[in-house]
Amino acid sequence: MIVLDSHVWLWWLHSPEHLSAPAQEKIAHEEKLHGLKISVISVWEVAVKVHIGKLILPMDIDSWYSAAQSYPGISIEPLHPFDAMESTRLPGTFHKDPADRIIVALARRYGVPLVTCDRKIQEYIHVQTIW
Repeated sequence: MIVLDSHVWLWWLHSPEHLSAPAQEKIAHEEKLHGLKISVISVWEVAVKVHIGKLILPMDIDSWYSAAQSYPGISIEPLHPFDAMESTRLPGTFHKDPADRIIVALARRYGVPLVTCDRKIQEYIHVQTIW
């Protein structure tokens, strides 16, 4: 099982060439095992970026979500109260972005790697990352 950061999810669906070779391999492996976890906060991030014009999807957001959530191997994780609380008390020093904090908390709750190219997350020693 792995957790995909929001940008990794988008790239995997639309531009897999942006993913590193290790990320592509791990995602392909976990896809077969139905082990891809996506935080609902990633859905929110995508919707916000579409709404403000920072992201253009190949279809409207409702159609995109319908297709994206049914992609093989994906499980959209609802916001768990533990993740919400834990995101406010991550150990050590981590930046303030609430979406990143919730995604990190999700990966930590499951004890699985987070696939991301985000340097701030990669440098955070309290979560395992793949890139």
